[in-house]
Amino acid sequence: MGSMPLDTLAQSLVRIAIAAGGPVASVYAHGCATRWKADGSPVTEADLAAERLILERLAAAFPGIPVVAEESVAAGHRSELGLRFLLVDPLDGTREFIAHRNEFTVNVAMIEDGSPIAGAIYAPLLGQAWFGGTSSYTVPAPPGSEAADLTGARRIRVRAPPDTGLVALVSRSHADPATEDYLSRLPLTERRPMGSSLKFCRIAEGLADVYPRLGGIREWDIAAGHAILLAAGGTMTALDGAPLRYGDPGGDFRFPGFLASGGFSLPAFGPAVAI
Repeated sequence: MGSMPLDTLAQSLVRIAIAAGGPVASVYAHGCATRWKADGSPVTEADLAAERLILERLAAAFPGIPVVAEESVAAGHRSELGLRFLLVDPLDGTREFIAHRNEFTVNVAMIEDGSPIAGAIYAPLLGQAWFGGTSSYTVPAPPGSEAADLTGARRIRVRAPPDTGLVALVSRSHADPATEDYLSRLPLTERRPMGSSLKFCRIAEGLADVYPRLGGIREWDIAAGHAILLAAGGTMTALDGAPLRYGDPGGDFRFPGFLASGGFSLPAFGPAVAI
């Protein structure tokens, strides 16, 4: 990969994510069976088909860079990680997919020295992609494009906290009491349920302000969104305010939670935030 500029790297990742949207959209249109993994999470043929395509494209584009992909890990495959590695969630929001809601995404991120340096998210049914390296962008794209045209990409940026109060994004499928208690301490004007990593994209676009998650989550679920949010001027930390470090040496690739926001920091616990 050498000295590839981060925005160029992000463009490579988003083209792969958009291509993987093809099999996801096809399976969605024709229907498929659902299996349940050992951890209780669902998996479909869309997850598997998208991951196969992504792994093939990443091997060609970034030879020698280890890849950690959700379904491969679930099947027992482990890669020895180096300074750089790739994190893949081929279908984030599988529950949304099964319920025939359009809030599911394809996610690919590059990690360097424990931090996400570039990421791409694609929502096939919305026909929209987001990517970030040095800066963050969004672009319309039909699913499965083999050479996605990024000339129409628009730069995105987080917004300043509104005087009227914050818009919080919350998981549609994974609500938990700790997160609800935390949200009750914030000066909110709206709580908006949303599926998948789209929540990071909406904050990066300046359409919302905060996304706290005080329940466990896997690294591949958030790495791409983390990269896009940072490049758009946002903030994302561990629950104690420390940086999130990717590449769990224990192999579980699980964080206990995180705090994501626009260009301001959030406390993990305590009294209402003064913005």
